[in-house]
Formats: sequence, C-alpha cells, structure tokens
Amino acid sequence: MPLERLWAGWRSDYLQSVTGAPTDDVSEERCVFCRILTSGEPDEDTYVVWRGERCLAILNAFPYASGHLLVLPHRHVADLGGLEDAEAAELWDALRTAVAAVEAAYAPDGLNVGANLGRAAGAGVPGHLHLHVVPRWAGDSNFVTALAEARVLPEALGTSYERLRAAWPQAVEQP
Repeated sequence: MPLERLWAGWRSDYLQSVTGAPTDDVSEERCVFCRILTSGEPDEDTYVVWRGERCLAILNAFPYASGHLLVLPHRHVADLGGLEDAEAAELWDALRTAVAAVEAAYAPDGLNVGANLGRAAGAGVPGHLHLHVVPRWAGDSNFVTALAEARVLPEALGTSYERLRAAWPQAVEQP
C-alpha cells in the first residue's frame, strides 16, 4: 500500500486571514482561539459547542470530517506541560465528553483523537494547545479527496453544531 498523504494547504491562508498574522506567529494576540474566546460573539456564531470553567469544545472551522471537534483550554498555553492541574483535569474530562458526544451524534465506526504539539508535528495553531476528535467511518476516503485535493462534507457547520450541542452529555454553560 502506498503512503497516504493528508494535505491541508488551505490552513495557512485561513489562519493568516483570520488572525492577520503569519501562521508561525504564536502570540496570544494573534491566536484564532483566543480571538474567538474574547470576541463576545454568540456561541452559535463561533461554533463553541461547550464552555467549562477552564476549557471549551469548538467545531473545527475547516473539518476533516463532519463533527470534527477541538477541545482546548481557555488559557493560551502551548503544550501539555504548561497546563495547570485543574486545566489538565478539565481538559481530559472535556475530551472524554467530546468523544461521547461525537459517538452519540454521528455513530462513527471509529475516532481519531490526538494533538499536534509544535509546528513540526503539524500544529496549525502551535501556541494554543488543542485536542482533535474526528469521527471516522469505514471507507470514508473518496476519490474527490485524492483527485481534487478537496473534501466533501455532507453537512454544514451549523448542522454539525446543532447535532453536537444536542448530544453533549452535560448541561451547556452559557457565557
């Protein structure tokens, strides 16, 4: 089997357009997550599915699959070692809840859960730690991804937001 390649060349342009900064700028002022957290916009407009005391779950604006969630601390921290104990505990609990919500909303055949720590590991926002929860289905790759360098998502982000918000097992806190 040949090596499969995942390519998301649009990500750097997207991040630069949202933050106004080169993608290697990891400052809090330029961070897309920090900007969302401080925007004052309603959660349904920013696709924040859940807010906890120290962490939140948000839809990936450019998902690899419908229902692709990100779980992250509110605080701008780059790596696991920089987390305070209370943040780490809430982050892990939120990740477990995010997995349960994705499973309830999408009934996937499997899940990818992980973090890209640092630019060399593929982090698109290396200054703000975030964990990915991506639902997967048997045979979910298709010719469009391979030939057209595009992904076909069967639902709009707003629909994903509503499905995941309804499936979130805990009460959703409002800011």
